Order: sequence, then structure tokens, then C-alpha cells
Amino acid sequence: MQQYITQTKNKFVHITNTNFDHIMAEQEKNQITDKVIVRFSGDSGDGMQLAGNIFSTISATVGNDICTFPDYPADIRAPQGVLTGVSGFQVHIGADKVYTPGDKCDILIAMNPAALKTQYKHCKPTAAIIIDTDSFTAKDLEKAEFKTDDPIAELGITCDVVPCPITSMCLETLKDSGMDNKSIIRCKNMLALGLVCWLINRDLSLAENMLRAKFAKKPEIAEANIKVLRAGYDMGHNTHASISHSYSIESKDKTKGRYMDINGNKATAYGLMAAAEKAGMRLFLGSYPITPATDILHELAKHKSMGVVTMQAEDEIAGCASAVGAAYAGALACTSTSGPGICLKSEAINLAVITELPLVIIDVQRGGPSTGLPTKSEQTDLLQALFGRNGESPMPVIAATSPTDCFESAYLAAKIAVEHMTPVILLSDAFIANGSAAWKLPNLAEYPEIKPNYVTPEMSEGWSPYKRNPDTLVRYWAVPGTPGFMHRIGGLEKNDKTGAICNDPDNHHLMVEQRAQKIERIADTLPPLKVEGDADAELLIVGFGGTYGHLHEAMLQMCSEGKKVAHAHLNVVNPLPRNTQETLARYKKVVVAEQNMGQLAAFLRMKTTGANIIQYNEVKGQPFNVATLVDAFTKIMEE
Repeated sequence: MQQYITQTKNKFVHITNTNFDHIMAEQEKNQITDKVIVRFSGDSGDGMQLAGNIFSTISATVGNDICTFPDYPADIRAPQGVLTGVSGFQVHIGADKVYTPGDKCDILIAMNPAALKTQYKHCKPTAAIIIDTDSFTAKDLEKAEFKTDDPIAELGITCDVVPCPITSMCLETLKDSGMDNKSIIRCKNMLALGLVCWLINRDLSLAENMLRAKFAKKPEIAEANIKVLRAGYDMGHNTHASISHSYSIESKDKTKGRYMDINGNKATAYGLMAAAEKAGMRLFLGSYPITPATDILHELAKHKSMGVVTMQAEDEIAGCASAVGAAYAGALACTSTSGPGICLKSEAINLAVITELPLVIIDVQRGGPSTGLPTKSEQTDLLQALFGRNGESPMPVIAATSPTDCFESAYLAAKIAVEHMTPVILLSDAFIANGSAAWKLPNLAEYPEIKPNYVTPEMSEGWSPYKRNPDTLVRYWAVPGTPGFMHRIGGLEKNDKTGAICNDPDNHHLMVEQRAQKIERIADTLPPLKVEGDADAELLIVGFGGTYGHLHEAMLQMCSEGKKVAHAHLNVVNPLPRNTQETLARYKKVVVAEQNMGQLAAFLRMKTTGANIIQYNEVKGQPFNVATLVDAFTKIMEE
């Protein structure tokens, strides 16, 4: 057993030769289960995000459903080994539908004492914790602010702790590679991944293919990582890793098709490209890099062959203004940002409101205010999206509910923008933008058509830029260069009939009213608000956006306990579905759960009557915890 312990004065007193033999005997019991939750954790330079991403992709490829939660530190490369620099990646894999990354993990990889100290709270009582003993020196313990040389006892850990010399094994595996020690140690995340792949019965060939693709230009790096990956797998196979259970997850039948592991930002980019293809338009993105939205720009920049045009602007204002110009020129125009960028873009967004041009604004919400928690997730931009502009400037607001729904929501946002000639805000958040899920590649032929509201030649006589469809109040779109439709639009109010600048009070009131009615009539094209759960529910849980999985899981758990609970989730917040008023008023209690201080609840009170709305609010920068939700909702039912 001593070979697993570093040659220091650290005392891992809960691991002895006696219980080691027992643990190895228990290892033979391969546990077939429906779900397993794994959490990788270490320094931000330890490659935990890469290891987690590869593991989740492997699991999606073999048919498991997945939900991931990358938990980045807010510090920009904090000093090595300190508590604020810990990076985590949690993945929940299941045979059936998985809605959340899970409250607590079954397996924790802790690459140093700081990771152990900050991540142990995420473990189940029966969890296995794998530690890199090479990183548990006295100096490492001091950096992690441990008071004693026994971190296991100090934290009160009672579950299995498995000491593995991950760093030294990595060095031994690649000692003849010709690589320097620093480069070799960068591969240690693959040794941890290999060990986890053995524990969960994953096929290494899939990981090997991913590594060769990632390091295609540096094949020697790819092969070094693969060698270390195999060493980790072999360590588990040869020593049984001293963990009391390994896991086997059998995939249930899924809809036939091609699947991939996709995160929300990539799905958003794909949804925009699909919409542009369907509408027969060029896609333009004007953007300025900002966490956690930047990957949308990165992804779209890769697809010039699809006719995508991207521009990395000098600031947020220019990014949005360039998109407004592209919209005027006839493109499917988009701009991406987070909350601070929405503040800066508001004037240019309002230009799109008054000119009635199609524009998709993606807001990947993060913790605020100001710089706040740039790598954490909140839902605190809702009221800003609804009202954060000067004047009467209503806009549709869509909120994606999951990483895969980011595709559907981006497509819908583009469809509404183009068909109703309006800017649209698409709300995502850091949780679903960075998190991933198994996604069935869609058949674009099955998606609804997108019809830009173009002028027709017979409209040219007597046409003005604010001539509207009488049913929808959508103005007709004359792309510059269309013969017979020369026109001018801008930020000053225009005459309803002529399109000329107009200060007349009655005309301004009319234009304000028409712009508002145009947005309200979009509700006629939306599906009704769907209610899931108990048909005779006493409590209705209401949410919006990226909290869907946690609220749905809480509802399912409460129903399984015999409680009469239902769940309604808003994908389109403005305009509200037509049946929202009737739905909310039907229930004895309506609890609106959101990751802010009550923004959706306030909006629903403003827009509906007769509902007994109760608030449940958290602003922690972290996803909801299902067990906590169940406790809170149960108390609300019993009050």
C-alpha cells in the first residue's frame, strides 16, 4: 500500500492495508446502474475541462444521455494550488434521459489538496475520491490552507479515498519520450481520464481518436497523451484501483440517428447557421469577445465555407452597430455578448427597434453586476432584456432551456426576427452555454420555413418604408438595391405614411402603438404554454431558460413521492404565450423559481392577474440543487 503514498509526513489514516484488501474484494462487484456522476477537479492548468469533455463525448457516442457542468474559476490563472484556482467539470451520464449534471457525484478526481477541500462538498456519502498523492506535499497542504498534515481527517471524509501517484506515474510512462518534465506533467489529466474510463467501462479507442484529431498538427503530443491514457486505464485494470465499485451503464433504446456531444454555445452557432440556410440569407455576426459568449464568435468564424461572415469589433458598441448595418443590407444579422455588453449595445439595439430591422442579440448571462462573477451563471438579465432601453421599445425575448435547446431557440429567434422585422434577444446562460448534452443531428427539411417579409414588385408604386402587413403590422422589407424601392430609414421618428422625419405627436403615438402591437401579435404564432406533471396538481412550478432540467427533475421527484405537482417552463418570455393567464390562475399555488431576486415573478404579476405567485430565488452563480428545490417546494405546499 505504501507505493500509493507520497514520501511525506502526510497521514492518510483512513486508508490501511486492512481495508485495502476488503476494498479490492468488493471491486469485483461490477455495479450495473442507470446513472453515474463523475467530477474532475484540479488547478485551472491541470486540464480538467479537456478530460471532462472527452469523457462526456465518449459517453454520448456510446448512447448514454449526458449533462455536464464546467465550473470555471473566476480568477485568471490563480497561483498554483490555491483554493480560488480550482477548476471543476461534472458530468452526469445515464441510460435514460438526464436532466441535470447531478447534485452530488459518485466519483471525484482531486488533483491537489485545494481541489479536495473545495470539491468534497459535491460528493455523495458513498463516493470514491481519487487523489494524486504526488500533489499532497506539506507545501501543497499549506497553499490549500489546511491546518494539519492529515487532510482526510481534517475534512471529516468518511467515504473511500483512493491514493494514486498520478504525477509520478505520468513521468514514468513518458520517461523515454524525449519530452521535458513540464510537458510530461501536462499529460497527467489523461492518466486520470484513463482510470475513470476503466471505472465506467468506457472504450479507450474513442478517446484516442479524439486526441489524434485535437492534436492533428502535433502527432507526438497526441501519442504521448494516448500512452498516458492507456497507463491510467491499465492501472485501474491491474490494481482494481482500490475502489469499492466500478460501474456499467447500459444504454436504453434511443431514436435512431447521428448523435454528438454539443455545448450550448456551439448549438447556438449551428442554430443561426441553420436559420440562415433555411431563409436563403447570408449570416453575419458582429461581436466583441466576452466571457462566456466568445465561443459563439469562435465557432461561426470557422464556417466561411457556409457563407458566414464574422467581424471581431473593437468594442461592444461597434459589434452591435455593424450588425445593424448588416441587417439593413439584407443579412441575417446577429451580435453576441453577456450582460455588461448588453448595457453597451442598448443604443444600437434601439436603432434596430425604431428602424424595425431583423437582428438577433445573444446574451449569455453571467454573474453580475459589473464584472461580477464572469465564469458563473445567473438569470439576472431578464428585466434588462425586457426593458433595458430608452423609450417604448418592446422586443421579443427568448430563453434557451438546455444546451441542445440553444439550437432550437437560436433558430426560433432568427425566424421571429426575419419574419416580424424586429430585433430579438436570445437569453442563454453560462451553465447551458458551457454545459453539454447528447444531441441528435437534426434534419433541416423537417424545420419550419423562414419567410422574410420582402416587398414584391407590385408594391413599388406609392411604397414607403413603413408600409405594413395589416394583419401582423410587420413592415415590408426592401433590401437596398431592389429596383423601385429606394428609401431611407434612421433613428429619428418617421411618418407612418411617407417615411419622412416627423415630430407630430399623434404620429409618434401611432408608431409607438404599432411597434408594440407588432410584438404582441407574435404570440399568435407561438405554441401554448405546456404543463408537465400531475394533471390535478396543487402546486405549479414555473421557470424560464436554463433552469428547466433542475425544475423538471424536482417535479418528477415530488410526483414520485405522491405529491401533486406540475411544471410549466417559459421558452418565450415576451410576448407570453396566449394561455399564460389561464394556466397560472388554474393552480392553488404558483412558485416561480429563478436565479435572480424575482424578475420573472415581477413580470408575470405585471402581465397576468388572479395567480397566487410565490417566489423562490437564488443568486449564487451555481445551478440549482434538486434536493434543495424539493425541500423548498414541499414546505411551500405544506404552508
